[in-house]
Amino acid sequence: MKWLLILLLIIFVVLGGFLLSPSPIESQGWQPPSAPAMTGVLSPNERLRLSDILARGHLEHPEDTAMDAQGRLYTGTSDGWIMRLEDGGSGEPERWVDTGGRPLGLVFDHQGNLIVADAQRGLLTVSPVGEVRVLTREAEGLPFRLTDGVDVARDGVIYFTDASSRHSLANHQLDLLAMRPNGRLLSYHPRTGQTRVLLRNLYFANGVVVSPDDDYLLVAETPRYRLLRYWLTGPEQGQAEVFADNLPGFPDNLDVDGRGRYWVALPARRRATLDFLHHQPWLKDVVARLPESLRPGPGRYGLVLALDGNGEVITSLQDTRGDYLWGLTSARVHDNELFFGSLYSNRLGRLPLSAVPGLAEAEPSAAND
Repeated sequence: MKWLLILLLIIFVVLGGFLLSPSPIESQGWQPPSAPAMTGVLSPNERLRLSDILARGHLEHPEDTAMDAQGRLYTGTSDGWIMRLEDGGSGEPERWVDTGGRPLGLVFDHQGNLIVADAQRGLLTVSPVGEVRVLTREAEGLPFRLTDGVDVARDGVIYFTDASSRHSLANHQLDLLAMRPNGRLLSYHPRTGQTRVLLRNLYFANGVVVSPDDDYLLVAETPRYRLLRYWLTGPEQGQAEVFADNLPGFPDNLDVDGRGRYWVALPARRRATLDFLHHQPWLKDVVARLPESLRPGPGRYGLVLALDGNGEVITSLQDTRGDYLWGLTSARVHDNELFFGSLYSNRLGRLPLSAVPGLAEAEPSAAND
């Protein structure tokens, strides 16, 4: 009896300490729409398994990719290195540049410099000979905490996102759980060195892409399962609207191909557990106190979508078993091939656009004016 009382006392102290400890977040409630049915173009398939696997086991969490004019493939890894692969990604990966941070989004500018959204250091440029320089690390006096997606327009303006002004990459799942608008969409003008905030109060602003005509941007709001369109020109210049809503997962990096089709990588499908938690913000605060291993995680599933200019899904690529290409955070088009990166795995994938079933029959639609 004595030992039982001691055990109960220990449990009471531990449980009481857990419940009374402050939560790392102050959650906001949200009423998510019902998840779309995985039917039609979303029907489960194994199309991602048609891809070639690149550098299996030699890359730690290669989140995004970029390709230079010589056909060399670049990706950033969790140890801070930008890795380079010759021969369109078929070569052995070699260490090229250490950013001193955590490189995420990558894109080449028109002078052949690699523009890097570094989660820790801000927006960087890397010269063709590997010289790293910080372009910007704050806007309106607020430092970037999680510089994430990046793209370059024809006029050289760089558009990028700061996913969260509160949480770092190491704690990004807390930001998704809290459902607080901590993200921003920004621009950087290389000629003037000016950094501008285009949109504030975004929910984990993630991937960004410039439209083929440079008339608008798309930006992903990851925890809200949607893409926004921000107009750069025309009568709605400076305004934003929903472009694609109620996606079947969490949108990450974005890209557009030569036929105006937008490619969206989704590292995880919707989870009923998380949608339920969004109805109970107090419960999310409790869950945030748990070790990361006990919180709702991304699971293992491969999912990429192609959208037309009206935001309609025209095809999907999946790996339902999640043991080939999973947790995908980028689907980039280089030389008419799709390259897949992942924040959660140790490899890249490559798939010719011509090998995507049904894609040739799905004609892209122009955006509505």
